[in-house]
Amino acid sequence: MDINTIGKNAKAASRLTAAMETKQKNEILTVCGEALINNADAIIEANKADYEKAKANGMSKHMLDRLMLNKDRIEAMADGLFQIAKLPDPVGEYVSMNTLPNGLIVGQKRVPMGVIGIIYEARPNVTSDAFGLCLKAGSAVILKGGSDAINSNKAVVDILRQAIENMGINPDIVTLIEDTSRETTTALMRLNEYVDLLIPRGGAGLISAVVKNSTVPVIETGTGNCHIYVDDTAKIQMALDILINAKTQRIGVCNAAESLLVSEKIAPEFLPLAAKALKEKGVEIRGCVKTAEICKGFEIIPATDKDYATEFLDLIISVKVVKDVNEAIDHIAKYSTGHSEAIVTESYENAQKFLAQVDSAAVYVNASTRFTDGNEFGFGAEIGISTQKLHARGPMGLQALTTTKFVIYGNGQVRP
Repeated sequence: MDINTIGKNAKAASRLTAAMETKQKNEILTVCGEALINNADAIIEANKADYEKAKANGMSKHMLDRLMLNKDRIEAMADGLFQIAKLPDPVGEYVSMNTLPNGLIVGQKRVPMGVIGIIYEARPNVTSDAFGLCLKAGSAVILKGGSDAINSNKAVVDILRQAIENMGINPDIVTLIEDTSRETTTALMRLNEYVDLLIPRGGAGLISAVVKNSTVPVIETGTGNCHIYVDDTAKIQMALDILINAKTQRIGVCNAAESLLVSEKIAPEFLPLAAKALKEKGVEIRGCVKTAEICKGFEIIPATDKDYATEFLDLIISVKVVKDVNEAIDHIAKYSTGHSEAIVTESYENAQKFLAQVDSAAVYVNASTRFTDGNEFGFGAEIGISTQKLHARGPMGLQALTTTKFVIYGNGQVRP
């Protein structure tokens, strides 16, 4: 099926999803979740083909882990749909309602986007997550996964579409573009006639390409060069716990810490302990000259500007000794991708300065950056983490997948 036909069909289907009652959307999500569980063997068989090919092509271990599906992970995908069904429906919610002096009642309410396109890489669980969130938010979705997971994505979407069709509903509420070529990806980016919003999920290269080439409105997500700054008043053990959790609890995710900044006043005491703890976890340290001087007993690779700007997604961290909180803020402003940053401090003044001046989607005081996540923030599943400022910022839940419109009630008013 060509891209224009896919867009046209999705646009028609979006009028159906926009009109669906919450109960019907929840029924679809539940039936689709059960279908994934009942057809797990078929999904696993398709996934094996993707996994073996990716392994033969030299895909990294952490990316292979993200690609691999088993029964537990498929049950988690299904549970994700069940959980979305339990979330409050944002569609139809009134954001505001005011009565003007002329008697007009002006309300603003949440409405569906229409058709949402998702471009993503080797994470087949995104396929079901994106479908579920878009449906609950009242939109149809066009999915464009990478070639690494094409068999897995196709199996999942085929099962979803069949379950939807068996309910007597137009299956075009979810469509997978099976052509994984760059030309088709570019065509999707320019499908303004049918697609209302485009969300890329993946590495920096993918996100940059979509932002630069798309004529469809884009929400930029994901790239996370996240920092931990250890202030001179920090509690040593707290700082160590936060650092190790943020860097090593899970390395291949966008909210993992990639850079450590340490106040020069606390560095002689803190850095040797940090280096020891990081090395015990297998982390390679790329540090400044002062870091190397303080940590003489450890292998410290000289850090470059490129290291400070890199989202490693690996057991690697860049380290720099800074004068104070002001220099830390300046460093973050230069190298951060605007995702998540944390300060470890006992100083109220420095904490407030950090919160006010660090311009990222999530800014922490005395906590790990690993909490930047829709579930962890308490509003359920997310489609991604926005690092831009327009429309949505930070973890994007159901509300971020809607837009608003004004509704006005009158009793014959005309403008004088």
